[in-house]
Amino acid sequence: MEAAMIAPALALTAFLAAPAGAQTRSAPDLLPIPARVSSMGGEFRLTPDFKVALEGPAPARLRKALARFRRRLSDRTGLRLAPETGPQPAALAVSIQRTGRLVLHEDETYGLEVSSSAMRLSARTDIGAIRGLETLLQLLDADANGYFFSAVRIEDKPRFPWRGLLMDVSRHFMPVEVLKRNIDGLAAVKMNVLHLHLSDYQGFRVECLSFPRLHEQGSDGWYYTQEQIREILAYADERGVRVVPEFDIPGHSTSWFVGYPELASTPGPYRVERRYGVFSSAFNPAAQSTYAFLDKFFAEMAVLFPDDYVHIGGDEVDGADWEANPGIRKFMKDNAIADTHELQAYFNQRLLAILGKYGKKMIGWDEILRPDMPKSIVIQSWQGRQRLAESAKNGFMGILSADYYIDIYKSAGFHYLNDPLDKESSLSEEERARVLGGEATMWSEFVTPENIDARVWPRTAAIAERLWSPAQVDDLDDMYRRLAKASLRLEELGLTHIKNYDMMLRRLAGGPDTAAVKTLADVLEPVKDWWRFSRETPYQTGSPYTRLVDAVAAESEVARSFAKLVDEFLADRKTGAQEIRARLIQWSMNDARFQPIARRSPILREALPLSANLSGLARAGLRSLDHIPGGGMDKALTRELMGLVDEARTDYGGAQLAVTVSVQKLVEAAARQP
Repeated sequence: MEAAMIAPALALTAFLAAPAGAQTRSAPDLLPIPARVSSMGGEFRLTPDFKVALEGPAPARLRKALARFRRRLSDRTGLRLAPETGPQPAALAVSIQRTGRLVLHEDETYGLEVSSSAMRLSARTDIGAIRGLETLLQLLDADANGYFFSAVRIEDKPRFPWRGLLMDVSRHFMPVEVLKRNIDGLAAVKMNVLHLHLSDYQGFRVECLSFPRLHEQGSDGWYYTQEQIREILAYADERGVRVVPEFDIPGHSTSWFVGYPELASTPGPYRVERRYGVFSSAFNPAAQSTYAFLDKFFAEMAVLFPDDYVHIGGDEVDGADWEANPGIRKFMKDNAIADTHELQAYFNQRLLAILGKYGKKMIGWDEILRPDMPKSIVIQSWQGRQRLAESAKNGFMGILSADYYIDIYKSAGFHYLNDPLDKESSLSEEERARVLGGEATMWSEFVTPENIDARVWPRTAAIAERLWSPAQVDDLDDMYRRLAKASLRLEELGLTHIKNYDMMLRRLAGGPDTAAVKTLADVLEPVKDWWRFSRETPYQTGSPYTRLVDAVAAESEVARSFAKLVDEFLADRKTGAQEIRARLIQWSMNDARFQPIARRSPILREALPLSANLSGLARAGLRSLDHIPGGGMDKALTRELMGLVDEARTDYGGAQLAVTVSVQKLVEAAARQP
């Protein structure tokens, strides 16, 4: 099976047709796409007497996974399936060789065969079998005769061993149930790491028995008890997901100093930070008491968190507080430490010895990389693929996050086409092997438990495919087609990325009539990148996150589909003209319906210019359509319509119209001389 898995992937759009005489099926909507898929022709019909047989080892993790599998099958189909595994003959035979461990490079391969008479799932580990069960659930389909699984042969393995999601629970605390439902989402798309960013300026989020003032004074009361941490760890373990804790030091550390100001480089006093940004507070690396404290702290955390890796952060230390402390300056002089960068390297070396003492390996952001660090550390790159490649060339393992910052509202397509290994990379095979994968990063300055799922999903599923599937799998249109269906499957797991949208719109509208608000919201996106840090009234942790910009999707599916319609129409001047016109008419009339709602609901008034601009933009599109395919629109009208387009580029309330470029294309086509 190994050789077949290494073979190039078959694109699902070229899924093999069933044999002659059999009913032809379309491609199964799998995401991520497996390493190798081929059609067997026909299907396996699901009936209430469906049974599963376990052959060989039957660890608790696998038995629980099979119970969830049956439950999800039953919920999706309405069939009362057999509640227990049964003896042979069974509809599904599952076999593994051993119990897997939640460690880097654990075997996640599996093979799946579905015929008209039976199904077989085989894997080396129970974790691989869990990945295969998710694929089998994605294969479920239906027709007039009931539910069935397409007959296929799948041989699958991940391209990268580290496929994760960072969740920042410091800026905004996320309750246990939020973490659990996102762990379910990770497992559904075959991701295997939940990276918890547990401390920062705005909060320290774990109960610490050795130093209780950390959570008592540094969290505003929002923290996970150790019992809750063990609950989260057990939940993730059952789904084959590692949990990697991050305690960001020596910077990003104000919350530590509220209860223990003696750890800091300047005397304070300190309070939990309400603002966002980068501040100068940092641990005192010259005090031996700092390392005694951290030794005792990590001794406790090493027992609580079983993963081999502990993330130490290490980013954005500006050194100002170090330079302001005469004792630290003297320490640097006495120890021939040239600058604050070398001082941080000294701190990291001391910390590395502490972690090693407790059997842990270090992972940190780009800033921890120094030539004298051991090659066992892992670099998480937020500064780009070039930095990641440089670390690999220098012998260090690394993971990419720079292109997977899902908090800055880039499209699923943008993330999907950014690969940890650039196709033009000059890395050798040995160096490429040091690139372990990547992590989507959900920094939480501007999310709450209400809307975090909508910022994570479904775009993270596109990142999951990039990290699991072969590099050759890069068809954007096909990815978006499958992503839409994957998004609905994710909702079955309790994720709120779809349903909370309408709920938030009802609150904004002040009632159940949200049609006009939704028409506008559907074509809006948040302004990209870090606009709230630089352009709005400074946000704080207690600010409201219930405005229209907080409700709209990170990527407008309506705008994306409209852009596709326009491009197809302009390519042949025939396809889609009627649908384009219908959408433009709807948008042109929406402002008259939106204005009365905004007058009744003051929270919506900041969106009034957007609503007016959508109407003007739509009128520009309609006038342009009247001149296509002939073209030749006069210059005065062209200037007038381009003025409407330019006005529509302006963002208000942090949101922007996502259909502006498509309408501009219509105007330009209409103005083109015949």
